[in-house]
Amino acid sequence: FPTRRSSDLVFYVLALIAIMAVTPWRDVVPGKSPFVELFVLAGLPAAAGIINFVVLTSAASSANSGVFSTSRMLFGLAMDGDAPSKFKNLSRRAVPSNGLIFSCICLLAGALVIYVVPNLMEAFTLITTVSATLFMFVWTMILLSYLAYRKKRDHLHRASKYKMPGGKFMVWVCLTFFVFILALLALETDTRQALYLVPVWFVLLALGYRSVRRNKQEIENLACQAE
Repeated sequence: FPTRRSSDLVFYVLALIAIMAVTPWRDVVPGKSPFVELFVLAGLPAAAGIINFVVLTSAASSANSGVFSTSRMLFGLAMDGDAPSKFKNLSRRAVPSNGLIFSCICLLAGALVIYVVPNLMEAFTLITTVSATLFMFVWTMILLSYLAYRKKRDHLHRASKYKMPGGKFMVWVCLTFFVFILALLALETDTRQALYLVPVWFVLLALGYRSVRRNKQEIENLACQAE
């Protein structure tokens, strides 16, 4: 963890300090990379190509990690009966192929947003806003689960060697921060339009989950009748 924090400090905090020291934040143009502008000022005319190469490799690494984790997560959900049973199928090399294919299809669907939305910056804002909102929802569920855990099994928490720093206080700080971020997203027109799509996703997810649970219940009933 110390190595991770030090790398974050170098690549995020110090990078932002270097950019803001050269380019005022009021002069940052959304359509241009501040990193490219910084290297151009430093006398590197090939900065755009270098930055694009770094961004592409980072995006490819992130996409590979997302496809891997999503396919395994779908497999685990299918094993518990919370996802379609087809995601339980494994290939000859014990790879959840159906989950892998589904993850790739979702990835390509996200890439097609660029062609649906003509403006590249609007497409980027749409995808990042929706993904950020969904990530905040996931972490909100984790924080609420922690509060429920502290309430129902506080004796196990006291006996644990690895406790959350700040405990319940930090949970409410994080939840308040999430609300603050949502309020900021709702202020701008482009991010507010992206927020309108989030409930649609939850409705589709709820309908799919309800269908899967209904099929599981029917199978269990048939099994009981057969016995």
